[in-house]
Amino acid sequence: MNTPQIQAPLPFQDSLAKEAKAEFRTKIVSMRLSPAELAEIETAAEGAGQSLAEWQRETILRAARQRPVDPVELLLAEVWALRYALLNLFQAGAQAASEGKQLLPNSILEIRDQADARKLQQARKMLAEFLALEAKGRGK
Repeated sequence: MNTPQIQAPLPFQDSLAKEAKAEFRTKIVSMRLSPAELAEIETAAEGAGQSLAEWQRETILRAARQRPVDPVELLLAEVWALRYALLNLFQAGAQAASEGKQLLPNSILEIRDQADARKLQQARKMLAEFLALEAKGRGK
């Protein structure tokens, strides 16, 4: 007996389906493209395994929802990364010294890379927490 195979939806397809159910799509956006531009986006959609409309919708919404980086966030991110790197370098150096070893150059690079990878996310988190506390304080 053959069991039918059901293909699991990809995560973005599932979110788009939920979004479509929540609000009916009734508006149309059109644009003019050169034949070369059309071929380019058709190739991109095909490469993503999506219809042209699905690919365009997802790409446009992703771009629209992406917020620009605020200069304050960048500054806070760099301060956070510096603090993270210094504290971790001091801790790693003290740990190495207590074991009679030296801090390896690769350890320093790893700490730097970890700080760089997390700095913007941490800055946004800190700002969000600060703004939430400030709003809560105003509400009293």
